[in-house]
Amino acid sequence: MNRHLSRLITMQTIYEWCFRAGSDLNEITERNIEEYKNDADAIFIRSLVSGIAADISNLDEKIKQSAPEWPLEQISLIDKSILRLAVYELTYLQETPPKVVINEAVELSKQFGGDNSSKFVNGVLGTIFEQNNT
Repeated sequence: MNRHLSRLITMQTIYEWCFRAGSDLNEITERNIEEYKNDADAIFIRSLVSGIAADISNLDEKIKQSAPEWPLEQISLIDKSILRLAVYELTYLQETPPKVVINEAVELSKQFGGDNSSKFVNGVLGTIFEQNNT
């Protein structure tokens, strides 16, 4: 199964869920998985989505601490979605090397974010990685 595609689907799911406040996260998740069911890792996606949703406040706090000059409300929703995914993976999933998680997040930010998104995402995740390993 394609982990990059699975992360992309997770990011899109979290983005849509946050963009459409009050929407059904399970419905969004299953609809997005269905579209790519032959190539994506549905179990991995469901695990990421449910973990992010359950711990979103803690993830946002880590983002705030790592980017104190950027209030969370000023970070674009797409960048927040990418960061939430990557911070969750860095914090709770030990199966993927941190450099891979960071690289995947930077690639998603280049593809979907603004002009400076990749630098911002890389900086925040680099800080969080250092904090987790000191």
